[in-house]
Order: sequence, then C-alpha cells, then structure tokens
Amino acid sequence: MLSTTASLTVTSVAALALVIIFNTVHDPLLAALGFALLGCMITLRLIPALKDSFKKAGRQNELTYNQITITTNLMSRPESMGVVCATVYLVCLFLFIPFPFMEWLTGSGGILSRKEVFHIPTFPHDKLGEFLSAILSLQSMIFLGFADDVFDIRWRYKLLLPTIASIPLLMVYYVNFGVTYIVVPIPLRFLFGRIVDLGVFYYLYMSMMAVFCTNSINILAGINGVEAGQSLVIGISIAINDWLFLNGADPAVEAHLLSLFLILPFIGVTIGLLFYNWYPSKVFVGDTYCYFAGMTFAVVGILGHFSKTMLLFFIPQIFNFLYSAPQLFKLMDCPRHRMPKLNAKTRKLEYSRARIKSSSLLSLLILKIFSGLRLAKITKIKRKEKIQQQDSELTFTETEKFNNEDDDDTDSNMIEVNNFTLINLILLKFGPMHEHTLTITVMIIQILGSALAFFVRYRLVHFFYKEDGS
Repeated sequence: MLSTTASLTVTSVAALALVIIFNTVHDPLLAALGFALLGCMITLRLIPALKDSFKKAGRQNELTYNQITITTNLMSRPESMGVVCATVYLVCLFLFIPFPFMEWLTGSGGILSRKEVFHIPTFPHDKLGEFLSAILSLQSMIFLGFADDVFDIRWRYKLLLPTIASIPLLMVYYVNFGVTYIVVPIPLRFLFGRIVDLGVFYYLYMSMMAVFCTNSINILAGINGVEAGQSLVIGISIAINDWLFLNGADPAVEAHLLSLFLILPFIGVTIGLLFYNWYPSKVFVGDTYCYFAGMTFAVVGILGHFSKTMLLFFIPQIFNFLYSAPQLFKLMDCPRHRMPKLNAKTRKLEYSRARIKSSSLLSLLILKIFSGLRLAKITKIKRKEKIQQQDSELTFTETEKFNNEDDDDTDSNMIEVNNFTLINLILLKFGPMHEHTLTITVMIIQILGSALAFFVRYRLVHFFYKEDGS
C-alpha cells in the first residue's frame, strides 16, 4: 500500500486533474492531459488495492529463474496487472468521448443543427466513428490479452488475435477514407512511378501492423519494467511527434490531435503501472499489457496516418524480431523461455543458452551468418562432459569454440548457442549485469532508437520525398 504521504500526493494530483478537466471543457487537448493525470493517479491507487484479489484468484507468479527477480524475500507476485491499467485507460476514454465534440452539443444533450448555428459545421460523425472504433479495437485486444494470460494461448493463435481486433478499425478507415495508395520514395520511382495503389494489400499491411506492434512488445520482455518502460518511451515519442504538427496549417493536424487524445491517457496509466513494475517489481504486467500497448500504438498510427513514422519508433523491436526470427519460426530449436538466467553466486543476469542439433543446413547457415556478424556465441558440446541441472538451466562443464576442429570426443550434431533476443545480446556483448542495470540499458537503447527515428523522419526524409510529401 502507499504511504500516507504518497496517498495524499496522489489524492492532490487527482483533484488537480479533475480541476483541469472541468475547467477546460472546450479545450479537448488540455482535457486529455487532465485524464492522463487522473488515469495515472487511479492506477497508482488501484494496483495495490487489487493485487491481493488477483493473487487469491490465482493470477500470481512464483519468482523462479523465469522471472529472474533478485530479491531476498522470494514471495509470489500478482500477475496480469496490466488489465487494471488497461481498464483505467478505457474508462478515461469513455469519459473523454464528449470533449472533442463539445461545441456541437446542447445543454439538453442534443446536437446543434446547422439551422440553429449556421457557422458551426455539421456534426463530425466520421470523427466520432474513428474514436469509437479505436475504443472497440482496444477493448477487444485487452479481452483477448487477458484470455491469453489465463489460458496461455499458443503462438499461432496470437498472430490471429490482433487481426480480429483490428477489424473495426479497418472498417471505419474504409468507410471514412478508403485511401489505399502510397507515395513511392524518390529513389524507387524509376521502377514503380510516383504513386502505387496497393488496394486490398493496404488493409493487409495495416492489419499486419497491428499484429507486429502487439507481439513485438511481448517478445522484448522478461525483466522487470522492460515491457512498460519501452512502451512509455514509444508513447512519449509519439506525443512529441504529434505536438510538432499542432502549430502548422497541415491538414494532418486533426489526425495528430486524435492521436494525442489517445496517447496521453496511455502515457498516464503506463507511468502508474511502471511505478510498481520497475525493479524490484511488486507486480507483473502480463500479456494483457503487451497486447494493450501494442494495439494502442497500432490504432494511433493508423488513425493518425503516420504508420511509417510509427514503425521508426519500433527500431529496437524490429531488430529484436529479425534477430529472433530463426527461433520464432522454428528454423532452429526454440526453448519456451529465452529470458536471461540468474547466476546465484554473483546475483547478476547472464545470457541464456539453447542446445540445438546442427544437422539442418539452413540452421548451420544462419548460425554461420550470426557468428560472422558477432551476434552469436556458438560452442560444441563434448560427449564426455557432465551436464548439470541447476535452476532449470543446463550448465556444461566443457565446451569449445564452434569453429574448432572436430575430435573423437565431440558430438558434431549438438551445439550450444545464446538465445536470439536483444536482451541476451546485450548480456553477451557487455557481460553479466544486475537486472536493474539491464533494464536501464534497454531503455537507453529505446531512447536512442526514438532519437534516430526523429532524425530519419525530419532530416533524412528530404532524400526520399519532396517537402510537400509528394
């Protein structure tokens, strides 16, 4: 529970948020900021209040090597607390619905007609449809994410869930816009021309974007604070990008305003969740939060019409996905858990390893490429070595480099390699780290990725598109 001082602070900030909301009725952007503060404070209060209920309901996780939390008091931690954060976010969006449309509403709850005030345009039903479709897609994904937490859905179905949840969003996009063409980058126009109409493939692209965003957050996970932390950095980056469009006369201003309406409350509830999920974590976020965060980014990117810029903010996630692809797509053996391992003596995290058979030519080629790029540490396992089982991690007493010559004592079909994730690669390159240090390192990489995204978007873009975007 929060201390008395912390409780008073939370209550005071919540009261300030309410003041902002009710005094900025006709300024939806400030109202969204108020809901962000309110969502953060409510999340801070609800998580400690509900964590025991989650534990009683069986939503808890023992601190094993999979959670790699280094604490002296090995108690269970409530899991799936991302559903609390997501529920608060949805409630904030429900309450926010009237604010962008306040100038069209009458005191009696009706809608002002053109006859009553000729200078006010017709009620923007298309904008309301966009907002409601965003809520419906998010609500569907949160439900499916919680179902995954409870039933541990197989990976093949995890690819299908975001596709289903994105259907309301795609339908509204089809009705309101229906634009399926893209502007080809200048260096490629000699091949494809300036405009290419993708047709149905554009909707497939947006659907796949929802699949990628949700699962990429889930893949880059496994240590305290990393899921909520990376999402917070991406969310703040999106808000900054939206803010840069507000002062111009660009027709995209309305789209970026809608993006801000959705992303500001997300930032607020994520800060509240991260307060308890940062090392040493008091709660685990679960797959619910990963799906919720990923779908929020997909919704914002699609409705804000900046999907390419959105993907730039996912540079670390894209690298992690491509790096993990050989294991994810079963091109080589993939253990169920690829998270780092805790060294009980040093109390630091070390990269985890997997034993694989090197009989496949494709897996050998992948390993050779990764080894040449210094992305993999490969060793052969000797037949005579004794394999010890400790903390569910196989420890090999004798190994030799993969490129050494074979000898009679080695099993040429069995090798050991680090698991292909960004987190394991960091530990491989920089050595064992304390979990807190490792999380901060991942956050620094995420921030650098966002900085690179802004550089590409606003400095290098002129090499690919003209100033008017054509």
